[in-house]
Amino acid sequence: QVQLVESGGGLVQAGGSLRLSCAASGRTYSNYALGWFRQAPGKEREFVAAISGNGVKTYSADSVKGRFTISRDNAKNTVDFQLNSLKPEDTAVYYCAARLSGIATMARADYDYWGQGTQVTVSS
Repeated sequence: QVQLVESGGGLVQAGGSLRLSCAASGRTYSNYALGWFRQAPGKEREFVAAISGNGVKTYSADSVKGRFTISRDNAKNTVDFQLNSLKPEDTAVYYCAARLSGIATMARADYDYWGQGTQVTVSS
C-alpha cells in the first residue's frame, strides 16, 4: 500500500509560479515511479509529468515543457513539481500518482495509487 498526500496548490496570477509537493509513505519509495496528472472541470484527467524510480528519466506533456519541472528526493520520500509561467489553461486539480514499477509512463491506467489532489487556479 502507498499513501500519497499533495500540497502546495493555490491561486496565482498568470505568469506566476507554484511549487507542488507530494509526500509518499508505504512501500519502498525509490522502487516506484511517480507522476503528476491534472483534471480541469468537464475534462478527462490528463498526464502532465512523470519521473522514474531512480530519478534518471523524466517525461513531460508538450503543453508544459519548458515551464514545469518534476523532481524527487528519495531521502525525504517526496516528489516536487515546480510550475512556472503559469497560464489560465493550467487551472485544474493536480494529482500525484505512484506506479509500483520503477518505469515512468504517461498512461493514467499504468498508475496504481493516487493522492486526493490539490487545486491550482491561475487567474488572467
